[in-house]
Amino acid sequence: MSSEDDAGGEAPGGSFWEAGNYRRTVKRVDDGYRLCNDLISCFQERAKIEKNYAQQLTEWSRKWRTNVEKGPQYGTLEKAWHAFLTAADKLSEIHLAVRNHLAGEDSDKIKAWQKEAYHKQMIGGFKETKEAEDGFRKAQKPWVKKMKDVETSKRNYHAARKEEKTAHTRENHAKADSSVSQEQLRKLQERVEKCTQEAEKCKDQYEKMLEELNRYNPRYMEDMEQVFEGCQEAELKRLCFFKEMFLNLHQHLNLSTSESFHALYRDLYQVIMAADNQEDLKWWRNTHGPGMAMNWPQFEEWSLETQRPITKKEKSGKMADDVTLTSILPTRDGVVSQTPLQTRQRFSYQEEQNSLFYDSLRAPAHVNGGKEDISEWSDEDTPKKCLDANGHEEDIKVPGVRVRALYDYTGQEADELSFKAGEELMKISEEDEQGWCKGRLLTGQIGLYPANYVEKVGS
Repeated sequence: MSSEDDAGGEAPGGSFWEAGNYRRTVKRVDDGYRLCNDLISCFQERAKIEKNYAQQLTEWSRKWRTNVEKGPQYGTLEKAWHAFLTAADKLSEIHLAVRNHLAGEDSDKIKAWQKEAYHKQMIGGFKETKEAEDGFRKAQKPWVKKMKDVETSKRNYHAARKEEKTAHTRENHAKADSSVSQEQLRKLQERVEKCTQEAEKCKDQYEKMLEELNRYNPRYMEDMEQVFEGCQEAELKRLCFFKEMFLNLHQHLNLSTSESFHALYRDLYQVIMAADNQEDLKWWRNTHGPGMAMNWPQFEEWSLETQRPITKKEKSGKMADDVTLTSILPTRDGVVSQTPLQTRQRFSYQEEQNSLFYDSLRAPAHVNGGKEDISEWSDEDTPKKCLDANGHEEDIKVPGVRVRALYDYTGQEADELSFKAGEELMKISEEDEQGWCKGRLLTGQIGLYPANYVEKVGS
């Protein structure tokens, strides 16, 4: 016999004690399993949102870091601007950590609990659902049988009373009709008496069935309560677990309790407050304004040295568009710029004068193999040279000296070095007239660098 037959049909509403209404409690077991899946899906979607936000922060930081570095902003306000981008990178890491908690640790914890609490059967459904269904059916089956007997006896009693009423009506009509014989009237009266006896008999049966049902009700309620409490205990475990998970999720999402989150904005605020308008204006004055040094024109005597052609060896050692330091000297107020500015000028003032001088002489160019080979150097641009054993000039070499970078420097030409403040390198040639030295990085790369950007190690 199916559970529907045992229950006498499932009632969509009404009391729990009615036949079949326990199925709402049984269904709650299946709903609990589904709610675990919904909880996992809900916060996995939130994890994707956290990941996308972290990626957008990183992309935003990367894009604007480049724009700020190449843009016109300078000084301490540039540092403050960069601090926002650095804060975005740190915030991205925090949100990635939140994503990892949600999609990893929290989801795994829910799945593990779900697997432990709900056991699937080979035939489908869950073991816990079947146990609850069987428990309620067993507890309700005797009561449902007695309830059916009550319903049957009730229908019989009501039908008997209806027959009795009909017999009384016919008897009354016959008494009022003079054409009805005494024999017919006697038969009608016997019918009424018989219906009355049958009705009383059905009434006794109905009352007896109802009494048996009421006598069994306490036992029925006790059995149903026992099964129901088992379902309540299982549901209590689920509710407690969900509350625990909600607290874990709250902890992972609540950035207000994260020390790294507070430190991020605390550091950002400090960098912003450290921005100094006067310092920025002073830096601009010394770097691009009246505080810059100037090589004012001076009288120079003519000499044959100014016409000496530069050999290919000398030309390859140092190109014609070498550098000229423009802001190494102290400013008028005696303060040196915080980070010296190195600019490479293609021609110095003296080179321009020499060029005009050569044009006036119209000196013929030296030709070597059909190719013009003449390079013009001003006195300022001529590298420091010495004669080797063969009479050729070469750069003055110095023993390797360890120096440390005072500032960050990014090479502007292919023959220049790039390094960060605090990085050590080897100085391998003396400073030339333009303030440049040749050095070697720890990686082995050799090139030029501004002499005032470094200090001797140990000095």
